[in-house]
Amino acid sequence: MTSPDFNLLHTLDVLLQEGSVARAAHRLHLSSSAMSRALARLRETTGDPLLVRAGRSLVATPRALELRAQVSQLVQDAHAVLRPADQLDLTQLVRTFTLRTRAGFAENFGPGLIARMRGEAPHVRLRFLPKLDKSSDALREGSVDLETGIVNATTSPELRAQALFRDRFVGVVRADHAFAGKRVTAARYAAGEHVLLSWRGLDKGPVDDALATLGLERNVITLVGEFSTALALARATDLIASVPERHTESLRAGMHSFKLPFEVPEISVSMLWHPRMDGDLAHRWLRSCVREVCAK
Repeated sequence: MTSPDFNLLHTLDVLLQEGSVARAAHRLHLSSSAMSRALARLRETTGDPLLVRAGRSLVATPRALELRAQVSQLVQDAHAVLRPADQLDLTQLVRTFTLRTRAGFAENFGPGLIARMRGEAPHVRLRFLPKLDKSSDALREGSVDLETGIVNATTSPELRAQALFRDRFVGVVRADHAFAGKRVTAARYAAGEHVLLSWRGLDKGPVDDALATLGLERNVITLVGEFSTALALARATDLIASVPERHTESLRAGMHSFKLPFEVPEISVSMLWHPRMDGDLAHRWLRSCVREVCAK
């Protein structure tokens, strides 16, 4: 078997970033014909056309989209291996890191994260912003350094992601609610009055899907878009809120929480960042801080 030409990785990385033979050729200081030959070799090597013409432009094939993040990471890792190791003096680092998170993350993990970072880098500041949508523009543009969320089909394939923790849904009611200290069955839970949490404004969620398998449907009185709002309403009324356990620990203080009497799939919360920050030593340190604080 012929050994692959690893020089093609860099060419493929640039082609997938630019989506244009001419722009990739200019960036790599090659002629368009030389870049076209390189693309032909890549197509032969991968067994996929990679970039195909659509009108006056080129579009990536599904295989190319699948390879893009992996190839970019391989190229960055190769550059990291071949350059001298840098040193980062955390005591002299002056920087503000912006984190975009759902309500509850800052309240639960912020104190530990601030303490950890202040102990190592006293001149670093954290800015927490609310996560109002799934757009990756802020990460791409650099106005946000890191965000947390659930990776799914809508997550931009160009982003890096690393799992932080798994979470499960629990039921939450005010301290003197009729459910407090009592056994709650699935039927009794469904018959109660509920506040439904949906970030996307949907009228059903994973809890409703789980109830449907039992032939049950909960009585939803109101819908909200944040954990804090759902819990505030449950704290002041007879409504039942169903929220992720770890994400809302501090927000649930003084309330009664109970295990849901039916199985709901756990969720995996990850941190996400743009690949251009992979090699930034300060950003690597930030990621390690978030990862370790969430792991506790």
